[in-house]
Amino acid sequence: MKPASPNKALPPSELNALLFSSRTDDNSARNWRLFSKALLDASGNAIFVLDPSGTVVLSNQRVQKSLGLFPGSLLPNTLPDFWPRVRQVIKDRKALSGLTVQAGESSYLARLAPMVFKDAFIGVLCVLEDRTELEKTTRKMIAYQELSRELDAIISSSDDGLFICDGSGTILRINAASERLNMVKAADVIGRNIHELVDEGYIDNSVTLKVTRSRRREHILQQTRSGKKLILTGNPVFNRSGELIRVVVNERDITEIDTLREELETQLAKNDQIQRRMQEMQIEELASGQIIARSANMVKALRQARKVSQVDSTVLLLGESGTGKGVAANLIHQHSDRAHNPMIIVNCGAIPETLVESELFGYEAGAFSGAAQHGKPGFFELADGGILFLDEVAELPIASQAKLLRFLEDGRVTRVGGTTPRALNVRVICATHRDLERMVAQGQFRLDLFYRLNVIPISIPPLREREACKLALIEHYIKHFNDKLKGCQPPRLSRRAMDALMAYHYPGNVRELMNICERLVVMSESAQIDVEDLPSALTSSLPPRIACGIGMMEAGQTLPQVMAAVERRLLNEALDKYGTQAKAASALGINQSTIARKLKRFQSA
Repeated sequence: MKPASPNKALPPSELNALLFSSRTDDNSARNWRLFSKALLDASGNAIFVLDPSGTVVLSNQRVQKSLGLFPGSLLPNTLPDFWPRVRQVIKDRKALSGLTVQAGESSYLARLAPMVFKDAFIGVLCVLEDRTELEKTTRKMIAYQELSRELDAIISSSDDGLFICDGSGTILRINAASERLNMVKAADVIGRNIHELVDEGYIDNSVTLKVTRSRRREHILQQTRSGKKLILTGNPVFNRSGELIRVVVNERDITEIDTLREELETQLAKNDQIQRRMQEMQIEELASGQIIARSANMVKALRQARKVSQVDSTVLLLGESGTGKGVAANLIHQHSDRAHNPMIIVNCGAIPETLVESELFGYEAGAFSGAAQHGKPGFFELADGGILFLDEVAELPIASQAKLLRFLEDGRVTRVGGTTPRALNVRVICATHRDLERMVAQGQFRLDLFYRLNVIPISIPPLREREACKLALIEHYIKHFNDKLKGCQPPRLSRRAMDALMAYHYPGNVRELMNICERLVVMSESAQIDVEDLPSALTSSLPPRIACGIGMMEAGQTLPQVMAAVERRLLNEALDKYGTQAKAASALGINQSTIARKLKRFQSA
């Protein structure tokens, strides 16, 4: 368009006729109008034409929608701040650009140009570019650039290696950490396929190839040429069509971690051994001197008791009478957080059945005839904050079992004759020598209570299964009772007496051993305890290898006589055990005829 400088302006009526003639016989004008309208609507900018009076004579859809400028609209009324610029173009007949138009929240960059037709000024062409969208796009581009720089900084500064490939395994990017871990240069590998690196021995395996095959996240352990151990995690990236477009691999060096882990495991093993030994020493050297643990099964039981002392779970101590269940309960108490509070010990079998409930749970004043005037707290209340040790719990009546179960479930007790439950903080430890499961089957013990008590069962082995403990226990209790009763040098046990004590099976367990040791100390009349000083009940049940020689030399018997007595006793025991001479002979490793001959000789002697 050539510069317009004519002095005359086309009248509005002629301008409208020129642009909007709708006469059916004026096809060229109508076609030109349709073409110009389509041309303006195709533009992405807001475009409109003004006549010299500021009236809109033509506008495209974008300007109509965004600014409300339709043919016939007056610009001075719609955009009054913009009208002075338009008047300047009308006056000077010169184009203006770089103008800013503000309409509501939108901002536009405007260009104005005078329109000339046949040397006559016909109006002003206005083109508005949406500055808001442009600024948004610019801000997005700046944000993307900033994000890209930030991502580059993160990738470059990561101590983990990052390895990025396209969907076919071609390397697109690696960071500095990956260069260091794999001993490669980015310039040497970017653009190459991962297959080539595997074939050339740079890496022994590729998680990228696994991802391209499985199309899911994969993990592998990889060894580099320098001997480093890496954990690789490959993550697939898909486009909207589901095509694999990237594989992002994270590489973490675990060489040092692996070494530290091995060192830590070694140290932990040492610490565990030290801790176990310290616990064993604590168990063996308790100030009370009541626990002697030398056998593995007893050490295991006491270690379990020591461990559960740190929690408040219910413990069930199982074992024969006299094995030391009470000592184990005391060990739990001493090493628990409740050690500063009392442990109330109750022998359930020693309380009359009619008094069990009132003794355990207490009673209110006037609950029954003979009740204390102000009532009485039960053992549960006395143990508040501490531990209640229910020994021989299997002897509880069924009714009391139900009340014990209720306490274990909600931690509350209600006194006999009372209606208000009392919340207590009591840990319960139970013990029994009876088979509770058999009692449950026979209907003598509640199944639900058994499950509540059997949270942590600890079995205390009988003394006959603790051979390694016997010698230490005998020596300990001989000294203990001597110091307590006499205060002089303790008597010494002869070898035969010690052998006899070691061979005895102690059906009463540690309690029986204590009684025997006390009796020996009290009744000893010399500095040595010999086999003749032992209780007859002990020597009469000893095995032949121990008992056969007791008192024989003192009776003046010769060695052949002692040997004959031993032989006779062995034959008789074998016949009693196996029933027939043939079976006895087989067990003793001799012929049946030998047994028959010896028996005949013994009978005739």
